[in-house]
Amino acid sequence: MRRHLFELPDDVVYLCGNSLGALPRSVPPRMARVLQEEWGQDIVAGWNTAGWTDLSASIARRIAPLIGVQPQDMVVGDSTSVTLFKTMVAAARLRPDRRVLVVEPTTFPTDGYVAAGVARTLGLELRWCDPADPAASLDDDVALLSLTHVDFRSGAMFDVDAVTAAAHAAGTVVIWDLCHTAGAVPVDLTAADADLAVGCTYKYLNGGPGSPAFVWVAPRHQEVLDQPITGWWGHARPFDMTLDFEPAPGAQRMVVGTPPVLALSALDAALEVFDGVDPQELRTASLALTDLFIEQVESRTTGFELITPRDHARRGSQVAFRHPDAYGVVQALIARGVVGDFRSPDVARFGFAPLYVTPDDVVTAVDRLVAVLAADEHRAPAYRTRNAVT
Repeated sequence: MRRHLFELPDDVVYLCGNSLGALPRSVPPRMARVLQEEWGQDIVAGWNTAGWTDLSASIARRIAPLIGVQPQDMVVGDSTSVTLFKTMVAAARLRPDRRVLVVEPTTFPTDGYVAAGVARTLGLELRWCDPADPAASLDDDVALLSLTHVDFRSGAMFDVDAVTAAAHAAGTVVIWDLCHTAGAVPVDLTAADADLAVGCTYKYLNGGPGSPAFVWVAPRHQEVLDQPITGWWGHARPFDMTLDFEPAPGAQRMVVGTPPVLALSALDAALEVFDGVDPQELRTASLALTDLFIEQVESRTTGFELITPRDHARRGSQVAFRHPDAYGVVQALIARGVVGDFRSPDVARFGFAPLYVTPDDVVTAVDRLVAVLAADEHRAPAYRTRNAVT
């Protein structure tokens, strides 16, 4: 769709945008300007002359249409884990008479780790729900339901509208983790009457390694939200330097410390690739690519078990197959210029970023997979020891 806007190595099929997005060509010149002019020449004046304080708002304007919200209800700046922690605590405090936090066991590990930490911090019970029916775990004692919209391992996707409605019927607040959603699968949080959402920006949004996360807060919750990390940049008037904390109005109260200007500048530039893109066109392209990949793998190879839903309504923008030698398959493909990744214990995972992955990429990837299997390249002794990052 917009492959020409990305720096991608020649003869590489990049199917790992669900882990780390490719580099948009708009980023290096922007970073050179930030380093050489804004910081290098203006120094501290850059906060005013270069608009560093407005970076979060600029980023929100570009992400908001992809998730169906208004940009003024979003902020960007902390890591995903920190953002999850402060958002979970704030959400649980919206239901102070309830003592249970519900998470699904297939969630991305950091969500589970953070949820356990929140439960310890607030003296709550952590309850694991059935991923097939998270609403079945809700009762009058559940304060918060936290779900990953698209499962990181399988690519299975929840129905945001239906789950949110079921949670609200039980009086429960919902946090949606959009890390494997934003930039590839459009959602409409406003139409779903959602409460809060968190998402990273280094996957389909292409913000770069470790780029900061965003948080969205429904307007009805903003003025009563009590988040636990009350840093100075979340103060109503940070440069008054007062002793007592007064939360900023609206979603701004979710901000903690000084904005990470270099990371935010890279992300702001990266998001230019989405300018003028219809989110539904992204979805159409994503489904066509994943359909083609599933058909090609299943018709041309054996030994792979699809764990990604075939149903479009339940599929994100990735395809995952189980295979007894999944790690070796992924490494052998990488050696042939097809980049996917491995997830324990036996999953070969492939992400389809619709802005830069093409149908020709899909066919080329499966051609090379067929060649790997024919030559038993995935069984090479070198692949018996896993890399630190898989």
